[in-house]
Amino acid sequence: MGALPASLDEIHPSLWRASQLGRASGRTVDTGYSTLSAELPGGGWPQGALVELCVQQAGSGEIRLLAPALATVSKRSVAVLQPPRVLNATALQYIGLPVDKMLLVRPKLTADALWAAEQILKAGTCGALVFWQEHLRQESLRRLQLAARSSEMLFFVVRPLARALDSSPAELRLTVRPCEGGVSVEVVKRKGPSMNGSVSVELRPSPVLVSPHGRAMRGAPRTVTQLANAHA
Repeated sequence: MGALPASLDEIHPSLWRASQLGRASGRTVDTGYSTLSAELPGGGWPQGALVELCVQQAGSGEIRLLAPALATVSKRSVAVLQPPRVLNATALQYIGLPVDKMLLVRPKLTADALWAAEQILKAGTCGALVFWQEHLRQESLRRLQLAARSSEMLFFVVRPLARALDSSPAELRLTVRPCEGGVSVEVVKRKGPSMNGSVSVELRPSPVLVSPHGRAMRGAPRTVTQLANAHA
């Protein structure tokens, strides 16, 4: 008879206890913020999984929060689907996201947006997909989760803060609220114990905010579409 394992962790690599932070089911990408990464299974954003960001207000810092990870996978395109604001080319470049790798998709109908998200995930040609959507049914979320598992993409769905109270098949769910100097992030669903409190993440400011004369010096900021046309 072989020797008994010294601890429960040695029985099988997939064994974990609810009191411990779980292991990631696949590869992860570092968030770029050590305090946040320490709260996530595998130490980063999971690839091939649905991650929900429930934000207090759309466009209040989620792209800057995700920027370090998106920059890591930007050798392939980064798809942004139904963003709430016009994407500013100067701001994207300032936070390290190459504009020529940004794929902007703006369907008119929710059904078309869901179809586009599913096709992007199944194709697997992008490095990441960020999808803003207020109203999503459970069956739609499950379809997106299944499609995400077939790829190695980073996949984020940005939803209103109130949706954090709803059940969801997402592997990882976080709330994001603005705070001084950045955002306050709380993990509301993960493989492991509940998170106590939240972590403050300092974000790089918009280039317009770096200098009070920045906007006047640069003139009107160009959108992603305008910059792409300029290089066409």
